[in-house]
Amino acid sequence: MDITHCSHPLPHGITLHSRVSGPVDGPLLLLLHGFPEAAFVWDDLLRHFSLPQHGGYRCVAPNLRGYPPSSAPDDVAAYRTRHLVSDLLALIRTEAGPSGRAAAVVAHDWGGALAWVLAAQHPSCMDRLTIINAPHPATFVRELQQSTEQQAASAYMNFLARPDAPELLAENDFRRLWDFFDRMGATDGPHAWLTPELRQRYRESWSLGLRGPCHYYGASPMRPATAEHSHAQGLALPDELCRVEVATQVIWGLQDTALPATLLDGLDAWVPSLRLDRVADATHWIVHEQPQRVIALIGDFLAGSPRAHRA
Repeated sequence: MDITHCSHPLPHGITLHSRVSGPVDGPLLLLLHGFPEAAFVWDDLLRHFSLPQHGGYRCVAPNLRGYPPSSAPDDVAAYRTRHLVSDLLALIRTEAGPSGRAAAVVAHDWGGALAWVLAAQHPSCMDRLTIINAPHPATFVRELQQSTEQQAASAYMNFLARPDAPELLAENDFRRLWDFFDRMGATDGPHAWLTPELRQRYRESWSLGLRGPCHYYGASPMRPATAEHSHAQGLALPDELCRVEVATQVIWGLQDTALPATLLDGLDAWVPSLRLDRVADATHWIVHEQPQRVIALIGDFLAGSPRAHRA
């Protein structure tokens, strides 16, 4: 089905601009992107899952707060997790109609970080959750505190939190952002999926503004400690705030160099209804690399029983 654009003015003054597909009265499938991406990364999934033979979902992929043309407040404090989660909860209530809940939330990277919190704090707003290479907050804090490998792999987060990061990222035709794709996945050369056409699409998206996306890092304490600040080292997350009772699928590209697979260890302690799909030949950018495999895994999860499964 065709992909169209939709503006969602939310009750608390934020407007999210979304890419949408499927019948307006279909079950809601919400898709949340990460950094440094935008809603267009989900286009293959929007076209697939909006078809009647694949569920006839109302597929909604917003540009998250800070990603133009969605609202992009200047204040870094506006990007604290509670504000970002309030956007998603309001969007679900706007789109889901009388049910007030999404049939499923599919989320990657920063979108996944928000979806974990949304599912833990507001489980009634969704039936199922699919996370793609986005660490659960409890395992992420554990690894940031205990693992020198994770501390080194996440050091880039402190760079992105710098006030001058947006300007530095824009230099030399966004050179650092192109490098970012390579740093988060094992590769012997340029990614085959990063075609000239897709590069131009990213270039146009980044040209709209990078300050909002970088504010996600500035507002978050979940990053490695520095000489000036303890960040994650000083965090203590209560288990009851981390427990996700929603039926959950985690898809994980095992060649993700920024988010090692150790982040999956012990995950079922916080996510009792868990299906874990490890993909050996994929990186952090699995949605771009293997869209049909991602579609098949999600389709199988949506069609099957929500009971726990670990691969």
